[in-house]
Amino acid sequence: MDTSAAGNFIFDFIEEDLKGRTHEIATRVPPEPNGYFHIGHAKSICLNFGLAAKYGGTCNLRFDDTNPAKEKEEYVNAMVEDLKWLGFDPKDRVYYASDYFEKMYDCAISLIKQGKAFVCELTHEEVQKTRGTFTTAGEDSPYRNRSIEENLQLFGEMREGKYKDGEKTLRAKIDMQHPNITLRDPVIYRIAHVSHHNTGDKWCIYPMYDFAHPLEDAIEEITHSLCSIEFENNRPLYNWFIDNLDFVKKPRQIEFAKLKLTNTIMGKRHMNKMVTEGTVDGWDDPRMVTLSGLRRKGYTPEIIVKFCNDLGVSKADSTVDMAQFEHTAREVLKGQALGIMAVLEPLKVVITNYPEGQEELLNIENSAENPDLGSRQVPFSREIYIEKSDFMENPPDKFFRLAPDKEVRLKGAYFIKCNGVVKDNTGNIVEIHCTYDVETKSGSGFTGRKVKGTIHWVPAKQAVPAEVRLYEHLLLGNGDMNPNSIQVLNAVIEPAILNATNDDRFQFIRNGYFAFDHKMSSKENLVINRIVPLKSSY
Repeated sequence: MDTSAAGNFIFDFIEEDLKGRTHEIATRVPPEPNGYFHIGHAKSICLNFGLAAKYGGTCNLRFDDTNPAKEKEEYVNAMVEDLKWLGFDPKDRVYYASDYFEKMYDCAISLIKQGKAFVCELTHEEVQKTRGTFTTAGEDSPYRNRSIEENLQLFGEMREGKYKDGEKTLRAKIDMQHPNITLRDPVIYRIAHVSHHNTGDKWCIYPMYDFAHPLEDAIEEITHSLCSIEFENNRPLYNWFIDNLDFVKKPRQIEFAKLKLTNTIMGKRHMNKMVTEGTVDGWDDPRMVTLSGLRRKGYTPEIIVKFCNDLGVSKADSTVDMAQFEHTAREVLKGQALGIMAVLEPLKVVITNYPEGQEELLNIENSAENPDLGSRQVPFSREIYIEKSDFMENPPDKFFRLAPDKEVRLKGAYFIKCNGVVKDNTGNIVEIHCTYDVETKSGSGFTGRKVKGTIHWVPAKQAVPAEVRLYEHLLLGNGDMNPNSIQVLNAVIEPAILNATNDDRFQFIRNGYFAFDHKMSSKENLVINRIVPLKSSY
């Protein structure tokens, strides 16, 4: 799978770093295991693994598990699975921040011994108040000038569990007057009596992300640490930690704009809320843009990687229209998906002049875009199903589908003409009676009259029932939840569907691209999800 994005400013930085010297590239994908990977992470994954591949380097998968209250083994396993599904196998390069807790503790001790860290007893709220603003300087903590010996003793007691959560923190001693608020004595360790998914109850103090992240990069000898743009302001702090600790190889942090999509929810905190409140059917709900949700919906790795690489990389923050993502899906699927006829809202048609008991096999191509996909045989007989929307009793002008005394072509079959309808007691049409013209068989060379409409159909006798789910955007344009984000239909499908597998993608003719729901579907009860409709607004 090609993961090399077009040239961008990050490549330019790396080319500059490589100039005139040998320098093996080492990147990393550093998710916090507090949720599932989503499409935004896919952009970072493609970029980091793509850079490593381009320059013959390595890329680590590192779980930034420094916040045990929100992290689970479930999320770790899901991320590994999704990464491999996307086509990037980290193999033996899977690491955890928690593997380095002892080393991080030693680094904190080193800062204390240098007089560059101190134990503080201000509450979180008090720390926030004393940090100042963009226009006013911060205030020194009253505990800032504790002796090195006292700080070492207190920090050791913090590790031993002698204090309650929030009672004490370890802060870096930098500059409370600094114009960059991030450098105003940030907290680097806090107390949290919480079991950790990897280390159990060994620790009751945990490093803050801003402290842990540069250390993890340096320990793993990462050369280029690629972060989203909101960390640009944190880069001086990142470098401060690296510069003040005993690391020979120093990583370079580079920021780029994260991926944002219209009509979606991408923040893991908001996603988690929807999952816990039951708004969606788990992290793999097909309406979610998690990789698990996209996979279940029917998206392929090729679609996601192509979309991410085509976007490129920039510093400018922007939002991509969801229609562009769907456009990429159509571009990839149009030459791969097998054509199958499915009637999503069935209406029965009886062809009254077709001989009772007779059946024939009609040859229909599998793909109009790709002749190499060959053809299939579809049984045809007296009774079929068509879409309800393909018939109108009182049609408007320019309605070229089936109507009383009007003729249409059945795809791959014959012309049929409506001669009458059957209604139930409430006046709803439940059956249409038609006649067919035997001379109009597709492929027969018939050159007589023409019809303007061609509709798809399914043989009634061999029709395969299926639950078909049509998904719309999770959010409306105004940001509200879409109450119609899913529509469940009881459809019928031609028997060719029984030969398809979970790996297949198919085009339901005139309806869109579809795939089996690998979580819900079985041979006895088919559940099929629409990936994207055929028409694009992009």
